[in-house]
Amino acid sequence: MWDELRRRWTRELDYLERHGRLRRLKTPHGVDFSSNDYLGLGREPLAADVLNSRPEYRLWSGTASRLLRGHNELLERLEERLAQWHNAESALFFTSGYAANEGLLSAILGRADWVASDEHNHASIIDGLRLCKAERYVFRHNDLNHLEEGLRQFRTRRKPGQCAFIVTESIFSMDGDRAPLRDLVSLATGYEAALIVDEAHATGCFGQVGQGLVDEEGVREQVLATVHTGGKAIGCQGAYICCPRLLRDYLINRCRHLIFTTAPSPAVVAAWHARVAVVQSASDRRERLHRNAATFRAMLEREELFPGGTDYIVPVVLGSDDAAVRAAEFLQAHGLDIRAIRPPTVPQGTARLRVSIHAVHTDEQIARCARLVAEAYRRFAASSDQTRDG
Repeated sequence: MWDELRRRWTRELDYLERHGRLRRLKTPHGVDFSSNDYLGLGREPLAADVLNSRPEYRLWSGTASRLLRGHNELLERLEERLAQWHNAESALFFTSGYAANEGLLSAILGRADWVASDEHNHASIIDGLRLCKAERYVFRHNDLNHLEEGLRQFRTRRKPGQCAFIVTESIFSMDGDRAPLRDLVSLATGYEAALIVDEAHATGCFGQVGQGLVDEEGVREQVLATVHTGGKAIGCQGAYICCPRLLRDYLINRCRHLIFTTAPSPAVVAAWHARVAVVQSASDRRERLHRNAATFRAMLEREELFPGGTDYIVPVVLGSDDAAVRAAEFLQAHGLDIRAIRPPTVPQGTARLRVSIHAVHTDEQIARCARLVAEAYRRFAASSDQTRDG
């Protein structure tokens, strides 16, 4: 059997390499224009007194699942604090954003239910919907007419007990554009559907105290649940769901991703308490983040390069996989850590550079990045037969 497995895996890896899609782990080098550390907190160490203030804060194991012995008063207070931050009834902590999305969707959607999902939603959402076995309707990216078409069709054949859901990201991770949240709320209300929003790339960066786009748009009361991650703007490992208290109780009893996962360590939870306080008061960083993003986009436009998106995630589509890889290698050779994003992460023919702007980038770094990205585009997009397809 081992020989057969070796042949199978080798064939697959050879195929990926021939098509320019073989992934390799690469240690970071150069100025960070690729990570999701939007506020720059992920690269800043915690103050020593955070972990030293109480002996239990220096424990690095959760020891058991939360339903056994992993739950504690510190974690309980964190969830209360997160709920208050978002003006939500409750919050529930998870070990990662992937676990939160997959766990939430697989737990609350039944086989008889119907769910509409934006075609550009994250893999964790896609996998959660696969697990739940509900009927899926994938609507074209941010296309409200296509979404309403699906909602209208479902309403004509809806049976008693069937529930409808809409799932979207608020800031899309590879396109950098925003979901039309208020319009989605209107559709969800009109067709009696529950709206779920993944705020992974918006948490910390929008809202008066960094709550995210759902709170900035004032639609918290009309959204069933929001998913927030810590490993991006908050700069801390883990994630959480904001939702009604009844849903929290249901997840504690039915979400396998929570029930069968070791609880976060006290040290991680202590770090969260410290980071949330910093993010809430980081209005200056949020202002710099959005100013830097606007500056970078304006510089690209002066180079006659018009990227997608609206904010600090800046996709520069080159088209072919080879063009994106060569452009990324060019930028890395010039000291900029920018990576190529290729299918299946993005649609065929839309391989791209994904430039991530941070609050801590200097004016000089942004200007140099814009100049080199424009040069890379001119050099390598022109050699791609698929450049204009996406």
